[in-house]
Amino acid sequence: MRVLGIDPGLTRCGVGIVDVAPDRRATLVHVGVIRTSPDTRLEQRIHAIMLGVRAALDEHRPDAVALERVFAQHNLSTVMGVAQASGVVLALAAERELRVGLHTPSEVKAAVTGYGAAEKAQVGTMVARVLRLDEIPKPADAADALALALCHAWSGQAGMPAAGSASALGSASGSSDGLTPAQRAWRDAEKRTARTEPRFAAPTRKATR
Repeated sequence: MRVLGIDPGLTRCGVGIVDVAPDRRATLVHVGVIRTSPDTRLEQRIHAIMLGVRAALDEHRPDAVALERVFAQHNLSTVMGVAQASGVVLALAAERELRVGLHTPSEVKAAVTGYGAAEKAQVGTMVARVLRLDEIPKPADAADALALALCHAWSGQAGMPAAGSASALGSASGSSDGLTPAQRAWRDAEKRTARTEPRFAAPTRKATR
């Protein structure tokens, strides 16, 4: 299963692609960051992100797309930029009839570190360890994109068995439950996160004429 993870943003849009085997072992395919300047007009920045994501889709042909779920933050301009970049990714995925999985930051952190409130440095360290990389992908947007892809593949939304399922537990990996230590930690943390994950109400739509 090949998954494209996107950490959306206007200035830096992280792009990470991983291959995940049936035994849940992950391999790096591609990682990078699409950059646009704040001095450039908005429509040009959106177009640059579209071209970058489209190139990754055309070259690597992923089976699924993972995207950070947009939720309320104090910085409205940041939220708007993330939402605009996310819209580009959603539209490109729809063109190719690819399903998109939306994951909150705490879900991603729990997936790769076993702890839903982990620091970015911890996420990057675990991403490098899981993918057997010599160093942490930089900038952090690149590591976050890879973490999103791993989270999506391991969650079962990408068509693979979810952690803790009968098929996942029966996979051959040399351990009694068929999971790596990181994946086993995520399985347990996911249960805890499900009980503590903050829920954000959808904005109320105002009637317009």
